[in-house]
Amino acid sequence: MANNKEVNNSASQSEKAKPETFYHVNIVVIGAGQAGLSAAYYLKKSGIEPGKGFVVIDDETGAGGAWQHRWNSLTLDNVNGINDLPGLSFDETVNTKDKTLMASVALPQYYAAYEKAFELPVIRPLKVKQVTPRKDRFLIHTDGVQFSVKGIINATGTWKSPRFPKYPGSEIFKGQQLHTVDYKNAQAFVGKHVIVVGAGISAIQLLREISEVTETTWVTRRPPEFKDFDFNPDLGREAVAMVEARVRDGLPPRSVVSVTGLPTTPAIRGMMDRGILDRKPMFDEIAEHGVQWADGTTLDADVIFWNTGFHHSLDHLAPLQLMNDQGGIVMSGKLATQVAQDHRIHLAGYGPSASTIGANRAGRIVAKELIDTLGL
Repeated sequence: MANNKEVNNSASQSEKAKPETFYHVNIVVIGAGQAGLSAAYYLKKSGIEPGKGFVVIDDETGAGGAWQHRWNSLTLDNVNGINDLPGLSFDETVNTKDKTLMASVALPQYYAAYEKAFELPVIRPLKVKQVTPRKDRFLIHTDGVQFSVKGIINATGTWKSPRFPKYPGSEIFKGQQLHTVDYKNAQAFVGKHVIVVGAGISAIQLLREISEVTETTWVTRRPPEFKDFDFNPDLGREAVAMVEARVRDGLPPRSVVSVTGLPTTPAIRGMMDRGILDRKPMFDEIAEHGVQWADGTTLDADVIFWNTGFHHSLDHLAPLQLMNDQGGIVMSGKLATQVAQDHRIHLAGYGPSASTIGANRAGRIVAKELIDTLGL
């Protein structure tokens, strides 16, 4: 008679040998941020049945996408880029008169109401580990339920893939290094010298906030380009068109700000007057207690705050070998959301559809093009 250990080993081996069960669905939307919810809305509106026809996978514990992780000072009074999702306005679900309401509260509230209003089949928390090809379908491997699908709308955004540059000496720095994703409020830096790295809108906004409570130094790789303009729809469309041209050529997408430059707003003029925007070139290495430039100039600091942008969160798609040697993906379709190599895959929120306006517009086109490709 076998002892308990042998029985347990036998059972364990039997469990390992048991094949995984894959649930068959026509379309899976990966990510329940703005682009994912917009695409899901149009899939349902087009007659694709929630549950059997399509599902949405999200790795968060609640609604709101990346918005639920934004810093505390980002409120309805200073946030940019809130656009209504199709079919339900932001004003209908959130008290927009309360300008002190944090974006990290307001947007999750809106997204949760949206998912409920249209009964969207969002499954969470469920993290996609990788997507692999299997004959005429794709297998979506997660940390829970597994799926076999005909088509994919990837809407994972960038927030979970921060670009964290490495410089010589970074491992010996005795101070603190953090990225935009780690920031909550400026009070954590009171009494510390903070080097703020980056030339985007977030870098400028957080530099202003931190400079009001402590000493700061601003460092950028390239000289920032300030321009006297109002960001109007025509300028936005022009910038998006330039980003679109890049991804159609298979080049890595660039941000809209890198195309338009930074608008010289009253807040930025105020920073200039205070000397906060006395920009220094990028340092060459990091020392124990600060940074150093090639000419030997040194600067002591307690914090290096990297506002250096994000990569698109696409690692789970690596087995599909979509990316080229330039680090981009050749895109096609009406709004450049369709992967040219395989029309069964759409990247919503990539390239020109990364903006909040672009994400909404893309949702309708993504749904239509994928439905047509799959013959649903």
